[in-house]
Amino acid sequence: MISFVRIDDRMIHGQTCTRWAVEYPCDGLIAVNDAAAGNPVLKSAYKSAAPDKKTFVWTMEHFKEKAQAVLDSKTRYFLITKNPLDMREILVEMGFVPSDVKTVIVGPCNDRPNTVKLGNNQSITQEEAQAFEDISNAGYEVDFRLLPDKGIGKWDKFRGQFGF
Repeated sequence: MISFVRIDDRMIHGQTCTRWAVEYPCDGLIAVNDAAAGNPVLKSAYKSAAPDKKTFVWTMEHFKEKAQAVLDSKTRYFLITKNPLDMREILVEMGFVPSDVKTVIVGPCNDRPNTVKLGNNQSITQEEAQAFEDISNAGYEVDFRLLPDKGIGKWDKFRGQFGF
């Protein structure tokens, strides 16, 4: 089962494992990112960030193969992608329904060229904005929140800056 859905450009780190696990109990983490899954050093680093949790770093293709088994499991997993495009692929294009979770929490999205700054450490491109719009239109609430007590707002607050 999925207990929490997050987009975080750092994917797995201390705040994910400590602060968020208090709010949304979990037994394991599933990070979906093709580049990280294909890099043994990154994969090892992510797994060592949560030594007390079952931690998986999967390609998108592997996630698609395992999606039903994840849902059928009694283990509570966090589902994390590095970017909103991958989360859109999972939730919208693939039609994956993450148990009863209806909120996508957006963590750090670093400043990069061609981004619009929404708040501290939360900047997105027009393409990423389209992914958030698609996720929202699929019935999910998108909440920009670095930590449980540090939110800057929901997608509806920002969507007008991108022409939606």
